[in-house]
Amino acid sequence: MKKCIYVVEDNPNIREIIEFLLTEELYDVKTCIGTKDFWQQMQVHKPDMVILDIMLGDGNGLDICNQLKHSAKTYNIPVMMMSANNHLNEVKSKCDAEDFINKPFDLNDFASRVEKYTSN
Repeated sequence: MKKCIYVVEDNPNIREIIEFLLTEELYDVKTCIGTKDFWQQMQVHKPDMVILDIMLGDGNGLDICNQLKHSAKTYNIPVMMMSANNHLNEVKSKCDAEDFINKPFDLNDFASRVEKYTSN
């Protein structure tokens, strides 16, 4: 059974690249353009991993991460934060995500990081 990954990214170009890459890696990918869309998807199905952009048009990926990590139902879902902002240490202090990656990122590095959290 395919592992399901939710990708929350408001930039359509980046969202499409990530969706294509992960689909090629045989993941079931659900893309969300913002926080509202993400929480609607979460009502339907819990993913095996969440990939979050920090700056979203209708909210903040850090807030989503913190909500996931502080809920008994979702704290064990691995979260990878993405940001074009290079202040990763500051971001790391604001949420308990398993991984952080700067945009632009190397596609092979990105794919190997995702595999690390979904291979169990």
